[in-house]
Amino acid sequence: MSNFVDHVKIHCESGHGGAGSAHLRREKYIPKGGPDGGDGGRGGNIIMKGNSHEWTLLPLRYTRHLKAERGENGGKNQLTGAAGKDVIIEVPIGTIAKNENGEIIGEILENAQEIVLMKGGKGGLGNEHFKSSTNQTPRYAQPGLPGEEGYITFELKILADVGLVGFPNAGKSTLLAAVSAAKPKIADYAFTTLTPNLGIVNYRNYKSFVMADIPGIIEGAAEGKGLGHRFLRHIERNSVLLFLIPADSESHYREFQTLENELKKYNPELLDKAFILSISKSDLLDDELKKEIAAEFPENRQPLFFSGITGEGIAELKDEIWKVLGD
Repeated sequence: MSNFVDHVKIHCESGHGGAGSAHLRREKYIPKGGPDGGDGGRGGNIIMKGNSHEWTLLPLRYTRHLKAERGENGGKNQLTGAAGKDVIIEVPIGTIAKNENGEIIGEILENAQEIVLMKGGKGGLGNEHFKSSTNQTPRYAQPGLPGEEGYITFELKILADVGLVGFPNAGKSTLLAAVSAAKPKIADYAFTTLTPNLGIVNYRNYKSFVMADIPGIIEGAAEGKGLGHRFLRHIERNSVLLFLIPADSESHYREFQTLENELKKYNPELLDKAFILSISKSDLLDDELKKEIAAEFPENRQPLFFSGITGEGIAELKDEIWKVLGD
């Protein structure tokens, strides 16, 4: 079982507000004490909080229901009931919460950021609020208001500087392993990577950037085929997209167009991101074949050649990535 979980759905319920008190003051030496009922406390909220030490929604995987405490009822002597305890849901940076209609309630972009997903019900007013010159002993108080209830979907979108885009076996995992300390699974069959992997790439002068190896696209991914939307949503948060076309592809430029088309069908705004074109596994090519492949691409979309196995072109690729990140 994978430890990377990027999608959970939980039934949540915020707390009901406490009822106001209808207490009438009755003391031996105060025959006409009047109303002194306090207000009810508010119900607990459902809150999403960012935690930079979390990187997956795994802790929430088996959570089916979360319910915040209800507020306490008001008491005599105008005593306000205690507020219900909030439920804090700690999530990784990059998590989005959606309601049952698929609308975004909020997204976590930094550590310790808090977003109230469901507000607790308001506490009712005690009878002390309803006394007047014509009604000096009101014997009623407000009930607390109910909290909110429904399903909330949590989706994690990876925050990385560079997202690797390519078909299965394009060499994404090999590149990440070559430039960082990450250890993604590498094998000579498709769909080696089933969950995203992150690696910190060291650059010159102690600088660095984060690279994400994300599961490979197949044609029809935008319609949900293969890993579908589960893969594509992670690309939305990457600053730069690095397209990897393997040297042994039958048609390099057509493969790039297919990848580009899947991104467009999923979210046209993805094509507004800065991107870099590259040919992986270039240790299979000689200079003549590299020229032939480069000729397939337009002048304004010339690819970089590199090999994650031999290290050829890796330094140039990192230079280009740093240059684009800085633009």
